[in-house]
Amino acid sequence: MLDATDVRILEMLQDNGRVTQVDIAREVGLAPSAVLERIRKLEARGTIRGYTALVAPTVARLGLLAFVAVQSTEAPGEDRVGRELAAIPEVLEVHHVAGDDCFFVKIRARDAEHLGELLRLRIGAVEGVRSTRTTIVLGSFKESTRLPLQGAMAAESLTA
Repeated sequence: MLDATDVRILEMLQDNGRVTQVDIAREVGLAPSAVLERIRKLEARGTIRGYTALVAPTVARLGLLAFVAVQSTEAPGEDRVGRELAAIPEVLEVHHVAGDDCFFVKIRARDAEHLGELLRLRIGAVEGVRSTRTTIVLGSFKESTRLPLQGAMAAESLTA
């Protein structure tokens, strides 16, 4: 499904979502119209899910990063708690996980007080949340949305 050209296009878009079709075309050896066609196909298949600007959390006054493990009383297969957690604006990610916890949540807050309010008044208020366990991040060595695509072609050839 993905060939080497698609992979290179995806890598370039991950590096810079505003890269021009002309620059991509020059890099991959295609006409800009062919690049546009490939990008449109990648979008239509859901390979490219969207484009976004990465805003510095401090600009939004959300410099505190925390991860919250959430235990739920929800029955297996239900997803209401996960959907309600995801609706909280400061919640950046909600993952349904295996193990003792049900959800792993990534949160950005202004400070410890704001985080406490979120835990008590928003997360704790979600019906079905039994308990939470919070880890506050002191520093980050890597935070990225970039996916490694080296194995994308090999995986595709195995399923073909």
